[in-house]
Order: sequence, then structure tokens, then C-alpha cells
Amino acid sequence: MNDQTLAGLAHQEYISLETYKRDGTAVRTPVWFVERGGDIYVYSLADAGKVKRIRNTARVRIAPCDARGRLKGDWIPGTARIVGPDEARTAHDLLDQKYGLLKQIGNFFSRFRKKQRAVINIRCDGS
Repeated sequence: MNDQTLAGLAHQEYISLETYKRDGTAVRTPVWFVERGGDIYVYSLADAGKVKRIRNTARVRIAPCDARGRLKGDWIPGTARIVGPDEARTAHDLLDQKYGLLKQIGNFFSRFRKKQRAVINIRCDGS
């Protein structure tokens, strides 16, 4: 990912993650994210629709947005993959640092839900 692309995401709390159904229909979801070394990381419940859609097609788009998904910038095409446990731990540590107490509260309650979480890595085209 180039510096100009990163500039559009700097200081943003949310990105809109656009994934695609099998029939090509786009589905947009506002998500927390963190960037590290040109990689974007987001997390979700492992059985969420966006995770299932990424398993079917790695093609995604992201754009800065607000908590309701209203876009604040241009779309950036990319490729997504579900990461393994070591990379997921690193991504969660980075997300914990970025989102602080709110993420810690979410982590606390997720222990009681006993649902698996998945971490998604996104590489923007051209990176």
C-alpha cells in the first residue's frame, strides 16, 4: 500500500469493508481496523457473513467511513485472507492498542460468548 493510500486511512476509526456474495452482490460493513506495514487488519466473529464471503472470494474494497458506514473517502481495492493464530494475536494486540478500553470491554464480553473470532488481513492492490 502506498503512502498516499495510507494517508486516507490515517486517524480514522472505521473502514467500510465491502465483500461479495457468490452472485457478485456487494455487502458493506463498517469495522474497526488497524494498519501495520501496509497490511490492514480487522476482526469479526468467525461465523459472520463477511468471513464466509472472504472464504469464497478474496476480492474486497475498503474506504474510510463513520460508525454507521457513511463513506468519508474513496474506495481502495484489495485482497483479503483469514490469518492464522500467531498473526491473529499480533493483530489483536495492535487493535487493543488503537481502541483501548472499548476493545478491552469487547474482549471481556467475548470470553462469555465463547464464539470463535477471525482476523482478516487486507492487502490493498499495488502493495
